[in-house]
Amino acid sequence: MDGLRRGVGDGVRVAVRALVYAVVGGVSLLAVVTVGSVLGPMVVLDLATPAMAAWWTVFTAVAVQGIPFLLLGTVVSAAIGAFVPERVFKRVLPRNPVLAVPVAGAAGVVLPGCECASVPVADSLMRRGVAPAAALAFLLSAPAVNPVVLVATSIAFPGDPAMVGARLVASLAAAVVMGWLWVRFGKEEWLPSVRRGGGGPAAAGGWRGFRDGLQHDFLHAGGFLVLGAAAAATFNILVPRSLLDVFTGSPWLSVLLLAVLAVVLCVCSEADAFVAASLTGFSPTARLAFMVVGPMVDLKLVALQAGTFGRAFAVRFSSATWVVAVLSSVLVGGWLL
Repeated sequence: MDGLRRGVGDGVRVAVRALVYAVVGGVSLLAVVTVGSVLGPMVVLDLATPAMAAWWTVFTAVAVQGIPFLLLGTVVSAAIGAFVPERVFKRVLPRNPVLAVPVAGAAGVVLPGCECASVPVADSLMRRGVAPAAALAFLLSAPAVNPVVLVATSIAFPGDPAMVGARLVASLAAAVVMGWLWVRFGKEEWLPSVRRGGGGPAAAGGWRGFRDGLQHDFLHAGGFLVLGAAAAATFNILVPRSLLDVFTGSPWLSVLLLAVLAVVLCVCSEADAFVAASLTGFSPTARLAFMVVGPMVDLKLVALQAGTFGRAFAVRFSSATWVVAVLSSVLVGGWLL
C-alpha cells in the first residue's frame, strides 16, 4: 500500500511539474512576445524603416494569437497519448472509417481552440490507433465549428445568423469530404511510420509519458508556428492594398482572392470572422470562403503539418483541402447566402 501511494505521489508530482513548466514557459513566451510587439516597432523605427516595424507588429500579433491555443493543444495531445487507452477510441468511433469520419468531424465542436491546437491532437489520435481519415476530419473541423468560433462569427456578423449557419455547414462538409477522400485515395506511406503503427513521444504512458509528450510537442510545433507567422508578416508587407481592389468587381475572382488571402494572412480562427466582416467590398460568399479556408489551410497550419506529418503529406493534403473548402464555400454560400 505504501509503495502504491508513493507511486501515485511521484506521478502526481511529475504531472504537476510538467504542467507548471509548460504554463510558465507559455506565459513567459507570451510576455516576451507581447513586450516585443510593443517595443519592437519603436526600436525598428529608430534603426530601420516603418515597413520593418509593421512586419514586426504583424509577426508578433500572429504569434501571440497562436501560442495559447498551441499550448492547449499540446496539453490535450499529451493527455490523450499518455492516459486514454486505444480501446476508448475504438468504442466511440465506428469501425468503418466511412462512418467514423462524420462522427470525428462532429466531435470538433468540443475543442475550443484554433488550428494550432488541432494538429498535435490529431497526431496523438493517430498514434493511439484512430483511423487517419477520422483524425484528419477532426483536425479540419475542430478549428472551424467549435462554439467559440461560432459565437465570434455571430458577433462579427450581428443580425445575420445565415452567415453563422453557412460557416458551420460549409466547414463541417469540407472536413467530412476530406476524410472520405482520404479513405478512398489516401496511402499509409504518406504518413510517418510512427503515426501508422503507434509510438511517439507520448507512447510511454503514465505521468512521465505525459511530461515527455508535452515537452516534445510544444517545442516541436512552436518552431513551425514561428515560421508560419514570419511568412504571413512578409506577405502583409510586400503586397500593396491597392492590388486587392482590382478583384472586388468579379464574384469569382473575389472568392479566389479571399481564399488565397486566408492562406497567407494566418488569422486565428477565433478572429478571422472580424477580419471577414471588415471586407465590406466583397460578396458574402467570398467572405465565407475566407472563414472556411483559413482555419483549414493557412501558412502556419501547413508548417505545423509539415513538421508533424512530413512535407509530402502537408503539400498533398493542404492542396486538396483548399480546393474542397473553396467548393464547399461556393455551394453553401449560393444556397444559404
